[in-house]
Amino acid sequence: MSDAVRLKAQRAAAEYLRQLLLKPGTYRDAWQCHVARRRGGPRGDVINQLAIAEVIAGRSILGVPGSDQVMPYQLRDVVSGALSGSQLSSDTLRLFVEAFGFSEEETGRLQRLLNGSSRIGVMSGTGGVPLSTEEGVEAALGPRQHQTVSLHDHVSVGSDTRIDRCRTMHVIEAIAPNLDRVPVVVDTNVLTIEVGQGCKELTGELRAISESYFATEILLSRALELGETLTLEYWLSYRYAGDPLDPAEREYRRAVMRQLDNLDMRIEFHADRLPAYLWWAHWDGSKGTILEQEPITLDIQHSAHRYVRSVEKTVVGFHWRWE
Repeated sequence: MSDAVRLKAQRAAAEYLRQLLLKPGTYRDAWQCHVARRRGGPRGDVINQLAIAEVIAGRSILGVPGSDQVMPYQLRDVVSGALSGSQLSSDTLRLFVEAFGFSEEETGRLQRLLNGSSRIGVMSGTGGVPLSTEEGVEAALGPRQHQTVSLHDHVSVGSDTRIDRCRTMHVIEAIAPNLDRVPVVVDTNVLTIEVGQGCKELTGELRAISESYFATEILLSRALELGETLTLEYWLSYRYAGDPLDPAEREYRRAVMRQLDNLDMRIEFHADRLPAYLWWAHWDGSKGTILEQEPITLDIQHSAHRYVRSVEKTVVGFHWRWE
């Protein structure tokens, strides 16, 4: 990689690293317990670098010749360089992975970002260019050039009660010639998006279309002519706080702005934490109340499934209760 590309990759990996450390849960708890006085206001969006160094030093991962123990102050420059992205190497990344115990999936994302992959992007608002609300989604994304043939969401909920990830299979049809990209709109709870089958890469551009939603674009593996179809596969990871009492963390919904045919949704819960109640529901818009719902029983795979032949200008999905 050139120096410019390498620095861009380091900064992308650093952004994801910061988001993991700020995400409520065990990673954030590990360093916050070393902070004498919390900083950053009620949002808690400031990382205490010395506290991070305390965690790494406490694991005695980094050896110093002639010394049995690494002191936190010795790691200040290492931590600062890693979190800023200016000095983030594979060896430094390993220190964080081993000290905080990042999952295999999270570690893989960090390494792919550091290697300069354009098939994964961090959905952080810091890179968004705000658009006025009046312009709306149409103005932000331009005229529609594709339609959905079918859409399948497979949602996983972890033992910590958090919505962990969603795998989406999206079959599209070009309604304009030379279609080489499609927009993806996600809410601000999404942390990363990673592309697979049918996708070339992410454009890297992130646009804020409202206070609650961002948009980016996926470049297709090949340009489509009018009427041609292609199956896209991508994965979303989330940054939920982990509050089992928060209704927003006990639902997965799909908002349909126009018409959507062949919507297939599946949700799977960890065997160690199953909901007491689960419903399939229909909401009155993205901020409206539930119009109708039906109770659902989980199958032997701790999952539930619903197929909808056609949906138009509405919101459907699952919601549940733990207690």
